[in-house]
Amino acid sequence: MLYVLAIIQSEDGRFLITRRALDKHWAAGWWEVTGGGVSAGETSAQAVVREVREETGLDVSGQPLVPVWRYRNVDLDRGDNYIVDIYHFHLSFRPEDVRLQEREAIGCQLATREQIDALAADGVFLHYERLRQALAAEAEGKPAPAPLAPPPASA
Repeated sequence: MLYVLAIIQSEDGRFLITRRALDKHWAAGWWEVTGGGVSAGETSAQAVVREVREETGLDVSGQPLVPVWRYRNVDLDRGDNYIVDIYHFHLSFRPEDVRLQEREAIGCQLATREQIDALAADGVFLHYERLRQALAAEAEGKPAPAPLAPPPASA
């Protein structure tokens, strides 16, 4: 399975984070960045544009659509195996421009890194270490990940 995450940073350097709906089966009420699963027939770039639009009402289609980081989770015992592409967008928007998808999020805020660090220290921020790695790699000028190869054709 392929997933996408979108780090959305405002002009003043703060990050858009959302609080997960309380009826989520996993990490209900925790804070996170926008993201979700890639649908069949969709590319990672198409999925991140769709997820951002659906979950926040913001449009990133005019931004560079290249992930800054990719990671693979392999847990064969639990069957928890997936790939995540992380994108980083710099957008000009106001908090009132954000239109949350009610079934996904109950709130949002523009947060500083320090505020996100504090949420992570409290154990209520999803994907923190991976997002930190993505931003560090981007700051160091590490190249973006190569596109994923399509699955082999079945015989």
